[in-house]
Amino acid sequence: MKQQLKTAFWMTIVTTILFGLVYPFVVAALAQAFFPRKAGGELICEGGVIIGSNLIGQEFSSPGYFHSRPSNGNYDGLNSGGSNLGPTNHLLISRVDHAARDLRLQNPGRSVPVDLVTASGSGLDPDISPAAAQFQVSRVARERGMTEAAVRALVKKDTKGRQFGIFGEPRVNVLELNLELDSVKPMPPQSDITDPRERESLGGSKR
Repeated sequence: MKQQLKTAFWMTIVTTILFGLVYPFVVAALAQAFFPRKAGGELICEGGVIIGSNLIGQEFSSPGYFHSRPSNGNYDGLNSGGSNLGPTNHLLISRVDHAARDLRLQNPGRSVPVDLVTASGSGLDPDISPAAAQFQVSRVARERGMTEAAVRALVKKDTKGRQFGIFGEPRVNVLELNLELDSVKPMPPQSDITDPRERESLGGSKR
């Protein structure tokens, strides 16, 4: 009995050190060595300042920017989660109807992409579908004084295909697209804008 307790004790110590300390350290070190950007959260920096991440959605409310999917956590990385409302819940139906009604005012007669009126499970989805991006082209082009063709070209350029050609769906990273818009055609200075550089790095709210 005493020998069994001794063996169990040392097994606990050894496995704790190996799998609780050594293994995580080695994996983290290898990730930093071979995939530093991914291991660091795919942060986006401008002028040495972190302005966001490719992996976490941010809120854009200005009409001159492409808007992200709705978020039940207000784009707060510490408040990630869905609404947990079922598809027949009247609160969810009312919320979606209200959002779709507002969007139809921007583009009368066009179908509203579902990801513009529904939140993702995490509430932090950084991407929208190409259809959701194309739906917003007219508004963005009008606010920035660009042709719709030029804005559509940027959307097409920033559209990523399926992973390895088979996994997932085509997508557009909202932050990357908005930053490219600013580099091509900045918003007029007199406009009341919400620039991505005025956002906190990962939270998605104004500083």
